[in-house]
This record gives sequence, C-alpha cells and structure tokens, in this order.
Amino acid sequence: MIAFLNGTIAAKGQSEVLMDVGGIGFQASCSTNTLSTLPQKGEACLLWIYMSVRDDGVDLYGFSSQEEKRMFLRLTGISGIGPKTALQILGCMPLKDLTLAIMTGDTAMLARAPGIGKKTAQRIALELKEKVTEADLESLHLEKAVPAAELKQTDAVNEAVQALVSLGYTSSEAARAVSAVSAQSDDAGELIRLALRDMSGR
Repeated sequence: MIAFLNGTIAAKGQSEVLMDVGGIGFQASCSTNTLSTLPQKGEACLLWIYMSVRDDGVDLYGFSSQEEKRMFLRLTGISGIGPKTALQILGCMPLKDLTLAIMTGDTAMLARAPGIGKKTAQRIALELKEKVTEADLESLHLEKAVPAAELKQTDAVNEAVQALVSLGYTSSEAARAVSAVSAQSDDAGELIRLALRDMSGR
C-alpha cells in the first residue's frame, strides 16, 4: 500500500498531478485545493496518497496534508459518495470551512459542492458530525467552533442566528458572532445588532 510519494513534480493537470519518484511516474487525482498548493514542475514535493485497488485497476488520490486525506476517507465512507465526488467537495472550499460546516451542520455550505444536493449535504452533516471533532480544528490551527449547546441556549439566540443566516452569513459565522454577544442581551433584535456591529469591526 502506498502511503505517500516523495519526488518531483513532472506535470500538473486540472485534476491530477504526475510525480517522478526515482524515475517512475505516478499519477494521482487531487482536489483543486491540493493542486493549488503544489510546487512548480521540476520541484520537490511530498504527496500523501490513498491507493484504491479495484478489479479493473489501481487509482491513486493525492493530498497536500494528512488532514485532507483524513477528511477524504470520511467522505468516501458515506454511502453514495465516491472518490471523485469527495475530491469535488474538498476542492469547493478550504478544509477549515468544510470542517466547520460539518461541525455546525451548515448544509447550505456543504451543498455548494458540485453534484451535492440538499439531501446529500444533510447526510454528510449527520453522518460526520460525531466524527469531526475539536481535535480536527486544532490540527488545522483554527479557532474552535461554537459548541452545539451554545447554539441552543435561548430562543433569542436561535432567532438571531437564523436572521444572520438569512442575510447571507453561513451558520458557523452567524453562530460564532451571536455567541460572542449572547451575554449582553436576551432580545433577538439587540443580539442581531450587536453581532452585526462586531462583525463589521465597529
């Protein structure tokens, strides 16, 4: 089983990379995020690999980090999500945003991925919510997500969060902003005003 490739970039395409490892060329499919972080042709590179062995051949999938590879494996563990779909999900947003979207149940964010409808987004959030933890955020050097308990403190908090989402903020952004000001008021309208003021930096 190939765990990683350590060589030089021979060529890069729109969805794959060709690596020269000791004179042998290995082609691996990658997300657009991984491809954007890889060095130029001829430069050294270490690529984390997942090797899929099927009856009709062997496919390699490459990742710029072990965290992205871990998320890929979690996604492909969901019924109906194959490797190509998982790469599309990984490529449609930064890994930190995907992690937060799963933890906060932000199905609207998850549904932005090509080929991912509302029902599939809901299934991703449901099946991975318990598997994606604060440790995943810490490994990405991110601020922690708002705990689910905080999102359900009061009706005012929930109403304020939903109002911000309707204004175009993601549920994770809205929950974080409202949580930061929730101790200052029990009124939804006031929480919305305070959260908007904080997010605008005033």
